[in-house]
Amino acid sequence: MRNPESAKGAATTVQSVDRAISALELLAKEGEAGITDIAAELGVHKSTASRLMSALESRHLVEKLGKRGKYAIGFGVVRLAGAAMSRLDLATLGNQTCLSLAESLGETVNIAVADGGVAINISQAFGSASVTARNWTGRRTPLHATSSGKVLLAYMPEQQRVPLLHGQLERYTPSTIVQPDELLAELGHVRKAGYAASFEELELGMHAVAVPVFGGEGRVIAAMSASGPSYRLSRERARQLIGPLTDAATALSAQLGHFPK
Repeated sequence: MRNPESAKGAATTVQSVDRAISALELLAKEGEAGITDIAAELGVHKSTASRLMSALESRHLVEKLGKRGKYAIGFGVVRLAGAAMSRLDLATLGNQTCLSLAESLGETVNIAVADGGVAINISQAFGSASVTARNWTGRRTPLHATSSGKVLLAYMPEQQRVPLLHGQLERYTPSTIVQPDELLAELGHVRKAGYAASFEELELGMHAVAVPVFGGEGRVIAAMSASGPSYRLSRERARQLIGPLTDAATALSAQLGHFPK
């Protein structure tokens, strides 16, 4: 049986979240508002509205306008909106980047993002040399066995990466790296070199190389890869694609607001 006190606490939390959203919507609509107006909008006492706004202010979601005591939307909301727009822009702009690069390289080009413990391909284009039109868009692939996944792991904050590398990793081919220590050493090389490679680590007969794509805050938000059959995309040929991939990823990063110093 569910604890009545626990249920009451959960309901109170949901109510607080609903009030916070309503307050933000009011500020978005009016531009600014005082505690009296906010309390009236929420149907609560002014002291309750004041505590709510103080909590939002502590997270920079609202800001107090000088001595007037009125509140306006804070830069924390702008940051959250920017993150959402960056993701949308990545998919839109990434499609054109993939098309242009696939045409010039002749290989399949993908853009992937990290989603928990896997990589998800969000954009793809086929080159003229592609012998099969295998659709990877939306497909979930392992981080440790793909070039894009290695890039995403290499630049991932340590607190997010550590839980993903616990115990022996799944083996897909004889070349898959399954020991966390061995993979961590390779990820260090990826950060130094600025690219990652996967030679028959996910599927026999498939090679790929990937580079990072940066967002406006300087974080790696995606990986751009070129892949093809090993008989055509040799290790030497794959390394020759690093330059064009990096140039395309740099241009895409700039469109997303990243300008390296």
